[in-house]
Amino acid sequence: MRKKTIDASLRSSWNAVSKMYNKEAFKFDSTMATGFALLNIEPGGTPSSSLGPKLGMESTSLSRLLNSMENKNLIKRQPNPKDGRGVLIFLTPFGKEKRDDSKAVVLNFNRIVEKKLSEIQIKHFFEVADCITEESRTFEHF
Repeated sequence: MRKKTIDASLRSSWNAVSKMYNKEAFKFDSTMATGFALLNIEPGGTPSSSLGPKLGMESTSLSRLLNSMENKNLIKRQPNPKDGRGVLIFLTPFGKEKRDDSKAVVLNFNRIVEKKLSEIQIKHFFEVADCITEESRTFEHF
C-alpha cells in the first residue's frame, strides 16, 4: 500500500473545500474567488497591489476578477491618496451584502468542522498548517 503524502492530502482536501465553496457561491450567482476577494477587502479600502498576494493570484487573474466584480457593482476603485500610482478597492453597499453572504458560508463551514474535532485537534491542525506554510516559503531543492 502506498504511503499518503502531505501534499496529496492537502490537494485533495482543498479540492473538496473549493468544490463545496463554488457550489455554495453558485447559489448567490458568484464564485469562490469572488467571495474570497470580498472577505479580503478592508472597510477603509485595500490597495489592489496587496490583494493579489492575499488571494494567491497573479496580476492578470486578479485584474480579470476585479473587472468582473466592478461590472457586478460589488466594488469601486479609487485612486490611492497616499500613492498616486496605486488604486484602492472599496466594497459597494451591494458588495457588503455579498461579503456578509460569503462570511456566513465560511463561518457555517467552520462550525460544522469544529463540531467534529476536539479543541486539541483544531490546535494541532493550525500548528501543522502554519508549519506547512512556513516550510513552503523556505523550501529549496537539494
